[in-house]
Amino acid sequence: MSDATTTDLYEVTMAMSYVREGMTQPATFSLFVRDLPPERGFLVAAGLEPALEYLSRFHIGPEDVETFAAALHRPPRDLTPLLGMEFRGSVRAVPEGGIVLAGEPLLEVTAPLPVAQLVETYVLNLLSHQTAVASKAARCVLAAAGQPVVDFSLRRTHGPEAGYQAARTGALVGFAGTSNVAAAADVGLPAVGTMAHSYIEAFRSEEDAFHAFARAHPGPVTLLVDTYDTEEGTRTAARVLRSLGLGSGSAVRLDSGDLGRLARRARSILDAEGLPDVQTVVSGGLDEHGVDRLVRSGAPVDVYAVGTRVGVSADAPYLDSAYKMVAYDGRPVMKLSSAKVTAPGAKQVFRRRGYADVIALRDEPPVSGGWPLLRHVMRDGRRLEEAPALHEAQDRFASELAQLPPDARRITDPVAPRAAYSEQLTELTQQVRHRIETGLLAPEGA
Repeated sequence: MSDATTTDLYEVTMAMSYVREGMTQPATFSLFVRDLPPERGFLVAAGLEPALEYLSRFHIGPEDVETFAAALHRPPRDLTPLLGMEFRGSVRAVPEGGIVLAGEPLLEVTAPLPVAQLVETYVLNLLSHQTAVASKAARCVLAAAGQPVVDFSLRRTHGPEAGYQAARTGALVGFAGTSNVAAAADVGLPAVGTMAHSYIEAFRSEEDAFHAFARAHPGPVTLLVDTYDTEEGTRTAARVLRSLGLGSGSAVRLDSGDLGRLARRARSILDAEGLPDVQTVVSGGLDEHGVDRLVRSGAPVDVYAVGTRVGVSADAPYLDSAYKMVAYDGRPVMKLSSAKVTAPGAKQVFRRRGYADVIALRDEPPVSGGWPLLRHVMRDGRRLEEAPALHEAQDRFASELAQLPPDARRITDPVAPRAAYSEQLTELTQQVRHRIETGLLAPEGA
């Protein structure tokens, strides 16, 4: 059994029906986010690389057929038309790290209709989740105003794989480290961390715990100082660090209480103890809003550690994303459902300065002053180039973020730019709508 069975049952049923009806011509599906969540002025495209890896190995084998048959309560022979199906289609997409707006395709898949349908759930899941988390993490980077942000989310994400994705997307938007050891090794991000309160409690005293931790650690250490009394813990940490000569590069971590006030007290204590190089790290329920408040208050914080709220994108844990058919067998199709109308035809997005984006048809000439966002990344089921290094996505995000209008960058009440349709796409939409409403064209793709 392979990843091919990670799909919704209705997709299997539809694929079987398509095969039975001889509907195996190429179809184009567009993946986009209808509306941005509240408090979002932009989205960061993420999840493309694992999606391409999935598509490149997509194959329905005998065990997959048996799994489908069991789910449908049918004999395996009824599902044998699916046996051997592979993804041999093409993909055009916004590269990871690119900034996108509502309604703009993050990805378009063109493949024989049954196959394009069967890959929907897996691809939609990968891009939706990782784009949501990357967009949340990006706002933390903005809020920190140049100070490092690190990922502490693994223990409370929705599963280890989601924790890995959170660490990777955090790295993509500029996080300085992660506590996730596997992700750190895989993406080349520094592994960072400290100790748990249970570690402190296991020793007879806070000072004994700090000394033992320093003996076990090969370099600068971060000491958790709020297990009992934060100010006294900071004094104890200062005494231990000074006695061991571990000032430079070391830190104290504040994880509870009034983080702004405690950061000021910790900074005062450390400076008074002759340890100006010892940093303050804050954590504990932080996201971009908490980071923003601390920065605006002038709190002397050197590193922000964000965890649960960012790893699960707590205020916007899902995106209003969709994977909709926009063309089949050479003709455009659209959906007319109330509040969920889709535009027909394969598309391109042209970006102009100030994020005055235009969503156009794929074959339209470039909009004046604009450049295309979607790139051809897969053809005939094969990637057109090797997976890019993570730093390319990081550079892309940093460059595009710098061009984003200030109103869209705000942490509170951001104003998202809105993309417009090109004249050709507007005209085609009107034509297809008219043909559907007058019964001249079946409303396929709804």
